[in-house]
Amino acid sequence: MRYFLYWLIVANTVGFMLMVIDKSRAERQMWRISEQTLILWSMAGGSFGTAVAQHILRHKTRKQPIAGTLRSMPVLHVILGAAWGIGLFDLIYAAWLAQA
Repeated sequence: MRYFLYWLIVANTVGFMLMVIDKSRAERQMWRISEQTLILWSMAGGSFGTAVAQHILRHKTRKQPIAGTLRSMPVLHVILGAAWGIGLFDLIYAAWLAQA
C-alpha cells in the first residue's frame, strides 16, 4: 500500500510537470509533448496532477477529445479507489476464483 502511495505521488508530479513543459513549449512554438503521453500519465495515476495543471495553466482545456479525457480521468480514479476501498475488487476476484 505504501508503494502505491509513492507511485501516485510520482505519477501526479510527472503529470503536472509534463503539462507545465508542454504549455511552455506551446507558447514558444517548440516541439510538443504528445497528447498520448499526457493521457497515458493521467491514466497511470497522474490524473490529479494533470487536472490541476490543466486548470492552473488553462492548457488543453478546449481541444477535444483530450480536454474531456483529462477532466474525466480523476473522476474515474476516485470511483476505482472507492470500489477498491470497500472491497469490491476482492469480491469480484473471489467470484472469479470460485468459477475457475
